[in-house]
Amino acid sequence: MRGATLRPQRLLSSVRVGYSPSRPVCLLCQHKQIALKTLQLPSAQRRSLASTSKYSYPDRSPGEQQSANSTLTPDITNHYTIFPNTLPRGPPPNSPFTFDVSALRREFLQLQGAVHPDKFPQGPEKQRAEALSSRINDAYRTLIDPLSRAQYLLAEIHGIDVLAEDGASKYALDSETLMEIMDVQETVEELSSAPVGEAEATVHRLRSENAARIEESVAKLQKAFDEGDIETAQMETVRLRFWYSLRDGLKEWEHGHGEIRIVH
Repeated sequence: MRGATLRPQRLLSSVRVGYSPSRPVCLLCQHKQIALKTLQLPSAQRRSLASTSKYSYPDRSPGEQQSANSTLTPDITNHYTIFPNTLPRGPPPNSPFTFDVSALRREFLQLQGAVHPDKFPQGPEKQRAEALSSRINDAYRTLIDPLSRAQYLLAEIHGIDVLAEDGASKYALDSETLMEIMDVQETVEELSSAPVGEAEATVHRLRSENAARIEESVAKLQKAFDEGDIETAQMETVRLRFWYSLRDGLKEWEHGHGEIRIVH
């Protein structure tokens, strides 16, 4: 740490996540307040979507129609079952935490091309296609990013919601990571009076160091999920969330500002 005195309250108050001009929220408060949105559709809606098996294509034979209907109705039991070609074995530990994201994107585009709402006339079929398209989008956005993927696995598969209102107390950030965040924050504060070139070089170094932290954290997440070590996966997910926040704050840094404002 730089300086003779550690000032955790002042430093943490300036590290904001989910910043709103009317009500700034510090990183720890954000950690307490943001709740993970529901990633699964209600069971009734899930049954409705799953029953969407009769889309009308006047120019197709009954055999072609049946084949198309099968393609148009992915298994929406969870995010993993929606993409059986890329993730045939389901969530970890049955399949690796990391996977071929380009393959996931190809399968996503194929599914979206098949169920695009514009292909259907107004009415129940179009509404079902819109709901299914939204469900596929949600699954893809969640799985494509390591942090959102980890949060989904913990919440939906293991019942651990690290973003719940009481998440910060249940799943607290370790003191070592907290000290690293505060150290970066104080370093950036001191750059407000430094020459522009020197300040930019320092921030570039800080960004590179944080990118390495993120890479290391994702590797630890992969090992934990693949081995079924959910306790470690939970701790590393909390840590990765803070590294993401720090990354965003450093990305938005401007010379002359005395603090990093970390925004989600």
